[in-house]
Amino acid sequence: MSGFASVAAFEAALHDLPRSDAAASAAAAARQGELTKPPGSLGRLEEIAIFLAGWQRRARPRLDRVRAAIFAGNHGIVVHGVSAFPAAVTAQMVANFQRGGAAINALAASAGAELIVVPIDLDRPTQDFTVDAAMTEDECLHALNLGADVVEEGLELLILGEMGIGNSTAAAALCARSLGGSAADWVGPGTGLDASGVARKAAVVNRALAHHAAAPMTAFETLRRLGGREIVAIAGAVVAARHKRVPVVIDGFICTAAIAPLAAQNPDIVGHLIAGHCSAEPAHARLLDRLHLEPLLALGMRLGEGSGAAVATGVIRAAVAAHDGMATFAEAGVAAG
Repeated sequence: MSGFASVAAFEAALHDLPRSDAAASAAAAARQGELTKPPGSLGRLEEIAIFLAGWQRRARPRLDRVRAAIFAGNHGIVVHGVSAFPAAVTAQMVANFQRGGAAINALAASAGAELIVVPIDLDRPTQDFTVDAAMTEDECLHALNLGADVVEEGLELLILGEMGIGNSTAAAALCARSLGGSAADWVGPGTGLDASGVARKAAVVNRALAHHAAAPMTAFETLRRLGGREIVAIAGAVVAARHKRVPVVIDGFICTAAIAPLAAQNPDIVGHLIAGHCSAEPAHARLLDRLHLEPLLALGMRLGEGSGAAVATGVIRAAVAAHDGMATFAEAGVAAG
């Protein structure tokens, strides 16, 4: 699968999800039992190695081809004062990414990841979703396919992130519509709103939920009505990665919110995902819990742009290094317990 030819093709891809290779996972688990350590003593590092083995379909997974894909988009709802920064910052930060000056540039390099940045129609924000759908069907499908396009055959791990002024408002709306609860359950300070700003943001989300209440509760319709182009692209990348059996590390609240409409339609979509971290955005912990994803790290980060996922990739590399590089009891001449 190289993309989604139609809305129906996207819905079919979300419905029919490939599974991890049970034989490869079992072989990796057997190897963990033979390594020179007490069983289970490396904790989640062992679980990560077995997880990667299943998706890469080999008992000794590798991380020679790791890609970080950062999507950027602008949002019509910024007219309601939902962000502490103006929309122009999106394009300014994309330029910073392209010059190599952002946190994700340094962190992707540290993680041994190739970085690609995909700005999506930054001069054409989505519609104000309190009065209209954020995107047309064609625009939403186009964004899904831009996400799918970053998932190449042979990738061994994909890191996802985003940039888009106003997108924590879209993320809150997606979570509320997909998983239930009020706007107040999902909105937070984002880039630094005060209490009155958070209340204004919640009011915007509540208006949007009311406006779209009668719309079909499909992943596609939720994404196109309440998402942003960069969020939709993340959703497209996640579904495409599943079909190419590429494990994915997701970043913070906004990146994870792209999963919420997918999981509401097919909860199994989270099966190839690693939650890189739990961000400081208050609703992120709740969202991860609802998706049954346990984050690797909790460092108080709230930057976005894939930064937490990139840091977590260092832990994932440690898991692979231990799994592949340790001697077995037989090789070391050590008596097994």
